[in-house]
Amino acid sequence: MRLAILAILMGFPLLEGALLFKLASGEHGSGVWVLAWLVFAAIAGVVLIKQARFSLVSRLALALSQGQFSISALVDSFRTVIAGLLLIFPGFISDVMALAILLIPIREPAFARGGVSRPQARPTPTRPCTAGSGNQSVIEGEFRRD
Repeated sequence: MRLAILAILMGFPLLEGALLFKLASGEHGSGVWVLAWLVFAAIAGVVLIKQARFSLVSRLALALSQGQFSISALVDSFRTVIAGLLLIFPGFISDVMALAILLIPIREPAFARGGVSRPQARPTPTRPCTAGSGNQSVIEGEFRRD
């Protein structure tokens, strides 16, 4: 099993390099186009990762302000970051894998497909907590920064 994982980890970059060499050594100056594609893909990968970060922060803030936790925001952001990393990695096979990750839609989180119900957010109390409200714990104190 370890040998198979090692072969995949060593073989993927070698396959990417061989394909890049084959495409760059073609006629009519295709090496310039291959280099331009690699630079464009790397820039697109960096932009995707930055966009995923800002999107995750805004979507989680919106969900948390409504008293919920959005697992779909985490899944979408994770997919975008993985696709961005694959675009940064030089090669055409990794670029195709990144496009497949971005284009394949996921409609619902994985735990909802497995038959497990989605966790519900706890309702927020409608009345304010007071010191005499029996089941609520109130810790009173002072804070001073020196």
